[in-house]
Amino acid sequence: MKFAIIKERKSPPDRRVVFSPKILLQVKQQFKEASFKVEKSKIRIFPDEVYKLTGFTLAKDISDCDVFIGVKEVPVDYLIPNKSYFFFSHTIKKQPYNRKLLQAILDKNITLYDHETIIDAKNNRLIGFGRYAGIVGAYNTFRTWGLKYDTFNLPKATTLADQKALNTQLQKITVPNIKILLTGGGKVAQGATEILEVLKIKKVSINDYLTKSFSTAVYCNIDALDYNARKDGKVKPLKDFFKNAKQYESTFMRFAKVSDMLITGHFYGDGAPYLFTRDDAKSADFNIKVVGDISCDIDGPVATTIRPSTIENPIYGYNPQTEEEVDFKSDDAIAVMAVDNLPCELPNDASVGFGKMFLKHVIPAFFNNDADGVLERARMTQNGKLTPRFAYLQDYVDGKE
Repeated sequence: MKFAIIKERKSPPDRRVVFSPKILLQVKQQFKEASFKVEKSKIRIFPDEVYKLTGFTLAKDISDCDVFIGVKEVPVDYLIPNKSYFFFSHTIKKQPYNRKLLQAILDKNITLYDHETIIDAKNNRLIGFGRYAGIVGAYNTFRTWGLKYDTFNLPKATTLADQKALNTQLQKITVPNIKILLTGGGKVAQGATEILEVLKIKKVSINDYLTKSFSTAVYCNIDALDYNARKDGKVKPLKDFFKNAKQYESTFMRFAKVSDMLITGHFYGDGAPYLFTRDDAKSADFNIKVVGDISCDIDGPVATTIRPSTIENPIYGYNPQTEEEVDFKSDDAIAVMAVDNLPCELPNDASVGFGKMFLKHVIPAFFNNDADGVLERARMTQNGKLTPRFAYLQDYVDGKE
């Protein structure tokens, strides 16, 4: 089995890679029957020379490989027919901007495994960059607070070498006496929690958060059933919310009334209530001044997120009364950080973490006859057709959606 570590070609440039040289060496040591080529790249966080010194072949031509492993979408012109590919295709939600990509994958008889579709038998995702999105997103949110109120000036995460360097910067600042709300319970929220712990911010219960005042900064972590309730007043388990989201309404405003900062780490499903609407943000009871929207669903559940921001310009202001973008330092502005590619700011750590997961959960499947069904579940296309699991995308491919 010949694997290729491919060059990232999407713009803006992404310096991440699925396997760092060190992790790729571990793969080779564990699976001696596997061979690897590394496509030459001038932007990858790990220089070509390091792969070469680790013993891997660098090449411009990787067409003799069987499996191509990348991070972001591969431009259509660079897709090699009759091969297998791993990358984030951003097609499983029928994203219009990538319809032609999926059409080309089918036309070229490519077997596609999207990183997002790599799940276990219980539909839990096995790999991803979520933790690093949470780490960088939370760091950026505190940086936003410091810039809005001129209380401290954290450097951009992208200028720092790794998470350790982020932590060193955070240990230099003092967070004022504010209430911080964190949504979600997955890897993104866990990453954000790491930043809160570095800052030594105390976690408090929902009841205390809603009813008490504190002399230092505190945070509260809430999940779906904490900020949603059934319209009929019945109390049911979380699975009911995911199954019958339209039967619920948001109770988020009780948190918005007492919160100064919001960091979002939740997953938002279609049909679920918005956390807060534009009308909610107009209310005198809406107290949130800084929003770090790691989830970054545009014009969706977090009404202040009217567009994604960028690593270069990560912050904008939202005037809730006019519903328009303004200077984030304005007194009447809610400062919004909504970068949609946060892990790119820690490419070294994110790549190492991703590679460890890929080695643990994916590579073995190629050599144990896919004993756990990982490849079968993740395979989106095969033999020029969508696999049964992803047949729902046919209308999207045909241009009907």
